Amino acid sequence: MNRFNVKQIMLTMALVCNVIVSGQTDEETVRTIYSASLNNGYSYQWLDHLSNAIGGRLSGSENAEKAVQYTKAELEKLGLDKVWLQPVMVPKWVRGDKETGYYFLEDGTKVPVNICALGGSVPTPNEGLRAEVIEVTDFSQLEQLGEDAIKGKIVFYNRPMQADLISTLEAYSGCSSYRYAGAVEAVKYGAVGVITRSLSLRQDDLPHTGSMGYADLPNEKRIPSAAISTNDANALSEVLKTSEDIELHFRQTCQQMDDVLSYNVIGEITGSTYPDEYIVVGGHLDSWDLGDGSHDDGAGVVQSMDVLRLLKLSGIQPKRTIRVVLFMNEENGLRGGREYARVAKEKGENHVFALESDLGGFTPRGFSIQASEQDYQRILEWKSLFKPYLIHYFELGGSGADIGPLKNDTNVLAGLRPDSQRYFDHHHAANDTFDAVNKRELELGAATMTSLIYLVDKYGFNQSSPIKD
Repeated sequence: MNRFNVKQIMLTMALVCNVIVSGQTDEETVRTIYSASLNNGYSYQWLDHLSNAIGGRLSGSENAEKAVQYTKAELEKLGLDKVWLQPVMVPKWVRGDKETGYYFLEDGTKVPVNICALGGSVPTPNEGLRAEVIEVTDFSQLEQLGEDAIKGKIVFYNRPMQADLISTLEAYSGCSSYRYAGAVEAVKYGAVGVITRSLSLRQDDLPHTGSMGYADLPNEKRIPSAAISTNDANALSEVLKTSEDIELHFRQTCQQMDDVLSYNVIGEITGSTYPDEYIVVGGHLDSWDLGDGSHDDGAGVVQSMDVLRLLKLSGIQPKRTIRVVLFMNEENGLRGGREYARVAKEKGENHVFALESDLGGFTPRGFSIQASEQDYQRILEWKSLFKPYLIHYFELGGSGADIGPLKNDTNVLAGLRPDSQRYFDHHHAANDTFDAVNKRELELGAATMTSLIYLVDKYGFNQSSPIKD
């Protein structure tokens, strides 16, 4: 039997599950969901195809289009009530040739470095860019040094993620502005290029890409921006401690093209009691192009797809409409999330809850929740149901970039929070690949998401319609 024959297995299992789920307690239903995911999950094999048969899915690319068509077809196999594509115009940035870089020691020795262009950057001249390097750790140092010290040079932002912060997300947020806004700030003082330390706690030779922007800078003032690996950043910094006149050469041929048409992929199970109240679960279908995007965010995509499959497999008929949304263009524009929210508002759709997975396929620890105190307390009432699965993190906080535009004064948003200690080892780098994902951890995440969706649908929140059993 073909291992991708979803429908046949699903129908067989559903016959068994439908007999028992109606009389189950919440504890028993959650156990049914976890058993279904761990014994008969499909997230891992869907991810296998996304990662290995398609690969990196940069917005506007051929691979992104292949991913749209593949996930739509797989959702259609699940027997959902509706599956469709939502058009959205997205930016198209092309990396071009593999980037090269090296610096020159005082004796003329050429030392190669591992770099990659930041997403959205302009190219260097065709022969590359060569200039003296000046190292800073923050924007205030640029101001202190001034134009006399910076003009005509390449600014090297050497800002490590703070290792003693247990929350790696907090460590990341403390550095990400140097990647995104580094060029804009450096241009103010006459810099001709920017090299940014990769945002990773791991010491290795892999540069990590990511989005950067030029704000309202005219095209003629935009300077090329690249990331340098952590090992090479450390080495270059050591050299600069004793030699001030170090020159760096790097070359990149990236291009920003015209926007192109792409799609959010959407599937839904219509609610039996309150079909006009929407619960969304999703991740982003696009990824960066250095690896295959397995953790960021192939994992979130396939987990979200499996939520709807696991609900059906476990014999659960949702009372509210459950939608899976695979958002396009989170990485370099957030166009998919914004378009979905715009259309929802235009149609007057009442989105009572949204859950996003966008922190990799690692072991789930719990949820970060955007909610009123009253709705947050409702979620805490369910915490004991997750205890047997070692899910203990239920905290007020952020949710997810794609679902963020849906937030209003009454609804609830949440983000799956896996163990994040290894996430930034892979984030936006060439080692974000399928072999870095553990099947069991991925399936535990899918079950955790499904269980929360089940409970939200069953009990609702303060703003939801009361369920009449």
